[in-house]
Amino acid sequence: MADSSFDVVTGAFGYIGRYIARCLLDAGRSAKTLTRNPCRPNPFGERVAALPYRFDRPDELTASLRGADTLYNTYWVRFEHAGARFDRAIANTITLLRAAEAAGVRRLVHISVTNPSLASPLPYYRGKAVLEEFIARTRLSHAILRPAVVFGPEDILVNNIAWLLRKLPVFVIPGRGDYRLQPVFVEDLARLAVDAGRRGDNVVLDTVGPETFTFDELVRLLAKAVGSRARIIHAPPAVPLLIARFLGPLVGDVLLTRDELAGLMTNLLVSQPNGASRTHPTHSQHAPTCPTAFSAWLATHAGRLGRAYASELARHYRHGQRGH
Repeated sequence: MADSSFDVVTGAFGYIGRYIARCLLDAGRSAKTLTRNPCRPNPFGERVAALPYRFDRPDELTASLRGADTLYNTYWVRFEHAGARFDRAIANTITLLRAAEAAGVRRLVHISVTNPSLASPLPYYRGKAVLEEFIARTRLSHAILRPAVVFGPEDILVNNIAWLLRKLPVFVIPGRGDYRLQPVFVEDLARLAVDAGRRGDNVVLDTVGPETFTFDELVRLLAKAVGSRARIIHAPPAVPLLIARFLGPLVGDVLLTRDELAGLMTNLLVSQPNGASRTHPTHSQHAPTCPTAFSAWLATHAGRLGRAYASELARHYRHGQRGH
């Protein structure tokens, strides 16, 4: 008898969710997506049915998940904007997870972030930690993946650094630039997520690529790859924040927030294998290395990188969609 089960991916019209959905389809799985705006253009056509989140109607949300084998959850917000708040994102995710339990979903694969902490002063990382602790108390078999900086063709962060290097005569690095990042390729992350969906054990994995860069190294690598003539200088963090605040209205976007810069400068975008929480003793002590090296990917994609600005607000807020 053919397998009639399906998987559900939140935000399959977005970035990470789109790659997970594609990976599932390539593996012969049936997939649906939950999205804030089901009328948004569907890159998968009829192969992926689009359903609304219905956070305000838990019974309908549960019904949309009934029969699903695995839920791949990418839902979150990058920063607070236009009614999208971290506390609401936490509440919505908890509603989704309770609906998955009630619907009898077998497995949850949840996309978190490196170094979440309940004690973090940054609401992004604190909120991720709250959700990880909630997941640990559910009945759901689960895998929690903790990516650092995710890069790929539709990436925003790396693309916009390249865009600034192409457009501005000066690029300002906050502070000494010696804080580190471990970029992970979006296709590697998607494959790891789908592999985790097939497992049955509860596991928390840092999900990073094989290379570690200081921010200064990353910027200079990008500058060389795109042929930038910008002068790269170092300045106190207030300076790049001021530049970002000035450029924001010109591009109609939020380039950088104070919290994002704080997370970067305190080394939260790198795996800390000894940082396993008491809640998750299964946290990987040796982060699984996704195989694609950022430097190798950059060598073949630099010609297109940073040619156009990638807007967070246009991607997630101007289609009536808040969050992924």
